[in-house]
Amino acid sequence: MKKTIHVMNTAFRDGFQSVFGARVFTKDFLPAVEACREAGMTHFEAGGGARFQSLYFYCDEDAFDMMDAFREAAGPDADLQTLARGINVVALDSQPRDVIDLHARMFKKHGMTTIRNFDALNDVNNLVDSGRSITNAGLNHEVCVTMMALPPGCQGAHDADFYQKILDDILAAEIPFTAVCFKDASGTSYPSVIHKTIKRARQRLPEGTKIVFHTHDTAGTGVICYQAAIDAGADQIDLSLAPCSGGTCQPDVASMWHALRGTDYSLDLDIDKIMEAEAVFKDCMKDYFMPPEAKAVEPLIPWSPMPGGALTANTQMMRDNGILDRYPEVIDAMGEVVRVGGFGTSVTPVSQFYFQQAFNNVMFGPWEKFAEGYGKMVLGYFGKTPVPPDPEVVRKASEKMGLEPTTESPLELDEANPDKGVAPARARLEEEGLEVTDENIFIAAACGDKGIAFLKGEATTGVRKVDPAGATAGSDTYTVTVDGESFVVRFDSDERASVDGRTLDITVAEGDAGGDTRQNSRGEDLARLDAPMAGTVYKVLVQPGHRVEEGEPILILEAMKMEMTVAAPCAATVHEIIVKPGDQVGTGQLLATLA
Repeated sequence: MKKTIHVMNTAFRDGFQSVFGARVFTKDFLPAVEACREAGMTHFEAGGGARFQSLYFYCDEDAFDMMDAFREAAGPDADLQTLARGINVVALDSQPRDVIDLHARMFKKHGMTTIRNFDALNDVNNLVDSGRSITNAGLNHEVCVTMMALPPGCQGAHDADFYQKILDDILAAEIPFTAVCFKDASGTSYPSVIHKTIKRARQRLPEGTKIVFHTHDTAGTGVICYQAAIDAGADQIDLSLAPCSGGTCQPDVASMWHALRGTDYSLDLDIDKIMEAEAVFKDCMKDYFMPPEAKAVEPLIPWSPMPGGALTANTQMMRDNGILDRYPEVIDAMGEVVRVGGFGTSVTPVSQFYFQQAFNNVMFGPWEKFAEGYGKMVLGYFGKTPVPPDPEVVRKASEKMGLEPTTESPLELDEANPDKGVAPARARLEEEGLEVTDENIFIAAACGDKGIAFLKGEATTGVRKVDPAGATAGSDTYTVTVDGESFVVRFDSDERASVDGRTLDITVAEGDAGGDTRQNSRGEDLARLDAPMAGTVYKVLVQPGHRVEEGEPILILEAMKMEMTVAAPCAATVHEIIVKPGDQVGTGQLLATLA
């Protein structure tokens, strides 16, 4: 008799995150959820992970409204699952206990039934409180062991013995759970390790415990890895639907169904009905810009384990900032960053720390500038890494960041931080004159300034769609190649153009504007304040007429989820601020003038 393997449909969370950087409007995909329901699917990944913050950051939507709409589309009996990052919950920074508890209660209130919960460092201490909060809220808690393969030549963690120890630690901590997931966000774990790990877990866990395996197809091995997990005793695997399948995503349902034909296993679905639902999903997403890297197998991934859900999020941000041409250098530099950082699993937020540090090493020189998350990780502020980080990197991080290494619990550090928690979030809402609700408190706590901007009606959108104007009369389309990198550029008018599907405001002038000088009303030359790198203007800190001292911050740029202060090069008076918050700027672009 064949064993039936349960499938969770990841298309509407991990699929969106892996292909579109999680930037998808709710109304666009709900017909596909309804089609999947009609096809008999009952288990959906419906939110959490980057699909929480991204709705506020890029879609000008409320994630709680999205969850409510998802529940209505999926039906009252569907198992709707979200993803949480231990004590970070759905934020990129760790949170105190009251916010961790609020996360579980709010997700339960808005129709979710299961939360998959992981810690990127596999520090089980970071799963205790979050796991209990999830259970106490009446949700199913799917606890995770996070996996990846170390870059070739490295050893010391991320083998079957290591994962067995983490599972033993979870059991010893008496964390309540309803299922155990072995989660490989980068898709780099190889079949022999997967098989051995899950076979041992099946032997150690109580009889009847559901074992789940999760991977991505970024390295091209997703189907064979799922086969190894199934052969070892896994009960569930995660699969997606086209156009959000393969490449950086999970394998497609049809691919896995085909691979299991003639074996002792079958999937718990009707493949013909699923193919009909997949056609609806393709139609729903036809207007979205498809990044080519999202559908590709990346041969460098075993050396630089970048999760599918982070790869396109980062390339989308690099597109935003006009620096996508540097991506190959950054992904190549990531290998060293992983090797010396203590072997935390490359899954959000640690994958973002790795990428940000590799980005800084490329843009500013090796170890000259530390990404805050990476620096704090190697210094111990997020918990214990699987192996000690390189001592020289720890020394440099401490020196450049002005922080001492710590072994104190990150949760206790957050409990003692007066700027974190429900009370400061409530105070911020009151200060801004915003309604104080549990949902708004959580948005303020998890999303910070950008959450407040959303609540004030000041959010912007950054969803990329194919311009419906297409090849209208008068538009000119060119393929521009710069240092071997090709870009499709279409000029729709003298004021509008699109680059790789992203519509931009432009101005065209003859000559070279880069070396221009500006003068004040007395004919005196003004000093330029130029952007040190491409990014988005996040905050303007001073106004024209303000007197600044050398080194005083004038504005803040944001790039790759990192903030960069642009300071006055000398004592002067601010003459003019050229940019405003939300503007995209390129390296060397004029930001302000000083007199």
